[in-house]
Amino acid sequence: MAFIDDYGFEQLKNEAEQHVYHELEAQLAKAGEDVCRCNDCVMDMAAMALNNVKPLYHYSILGNLYAASAKSNQAYADSVQQQVAQAIAKVSSNPSHD
Repeated sequence: MAFIDDYGFEQLKNEAEQHVYHELEAQLAKAGEDVCRCNDCVMDMAAMALNNVKPLYHYSILGNLYAASAKSNQAYADSVQQQVAQAIAKVSSNPSHD
């Protein structure tokens, strides 16, 4: 058996992902028409923001509680908001398509 099959990696979650996705959705809803919303650009925005925010991985119920409390922290929310805004600006100025 492969290493990955021996453990419960499918239960390992990064709560930061959902937080970034929700913030990206909110900011794109407010963005002007000049911001591309094609799949490639939105995925680039999400990836860039996720690479720059603190991850909130958890596996257990206790870890889930920790991630939830960290996610509700205003400083963390501000960081996610800032990183998403920067990702939107950067991808908008350099889209990965023609």
